[in-house]
Amino acid sequence: MEYVTLGRTKEKVSRISLGTWSYGGPNTLSGDNPVGWSGQDDKDSTEALIKAYELGINHWDTADVYGDGHSEKIIGSIWGDVPRNEIFLPTKVGWDMGPYDYWYHPKHMQTNMERSLKNLKTDHVDLMYLHHCNFGKNNEYFDSALEVVYRFKEEGKTRFIGLSDWSLKKIMDYIKPCNPDVIQPYRNVMDDTYSETGLKDFIDSNDLGVCFFSPIKHGLLTGKYSEPTVFEAGDFRTRVKDFVDQDIIDQMKLNKSELESKFSDHLEPVMHGLVDALLTDSPTGCVLLGQRNTKQVESASSLGFALSEEEASWVKKLYQN
Repeated sequence: MEYVTLGRTKEKVSRISLGTWSYGGPNTLSGDNPVGWSGQDDKDSTEALIKAYELGINHWDTADVYGDGHSEKIIGSIWGDVPRNEIFLPTKVGWDMGPYDYWYHPKHMQTNMERSLKNLKTDHVDLMYLHHCNFGKNNEYFDSALEVVYRFKEEGKTRFIGLSDWSLKKIMDYIKPCNPDVIQPYRNVMDDTYSETGLKDFIDSNDLGVCFFSPIKHGLLTGKYSEPTVFEAGDFRTRVKDFVDQDIIDQMKLNKSELESKFSDHLEPVMHGLVDALLTDSPTGCVLLGQRNTKQVESASSLGFALSEEEASWVKKLYQN
């Protein structure tokens, strides 16, 4: 397993890190807004965590909203088999409004911080992210949200502060006043604004850690789908229109064949192309890859070695034409 220094945190984390969004199972917010994943078994999740530790994947990412805390509870159940102090453990706060009418209410942030520590069975997390950059129509909740997470740090409940969002432009709007240690942006070879938004240059210039999420676009980019797919209620993928676009699905299958031919000497040629292309321009970066069972963990453990610039450019052209 390849390791990287996560920017100014100085922490050594596996370049392929473990995303545990799916461990929460299907879930909805605000009535019928799907935010989870269907088809996940707790036994698979637990076995995947143990296998990840055995194979050197030491960075496990979760959030309070994944299964309304269920993902955190799965991780918290594992410390009898895995030493807590050998895992770099982030969680997030922000997508759960609780009884309030806006995100990042200070009281609810405090409530969820305490709940996360209880779920995770730890006295601190290594990194606490602001889960998104929706701080009100006039940014009126930003200062109080920032004050709360920095208080968590002062109290020893988190060691580092992070900032995340699907929109890299939004991250750039808040990155200076937030002054986070680590950024978690959405990025894959199909949807890639890392350089054009200025985020790459800012991260490199300020020695920040970066962890890319949804690197295979929820599995779509792997080419494993042959026809439009309907997911169960509570599954986030029901919101991704590309899953029901036959033209895109067909193109993903063609791209899969191209990757298999290009990287035929690799154990996982498709994943190698998709995931390791994201590491080429990211000296302080890692990729958060969902690993739902031991087979996927074993696959992930073969990744994490950056492609050459020429190879990465070739892969991106497949998905951005």
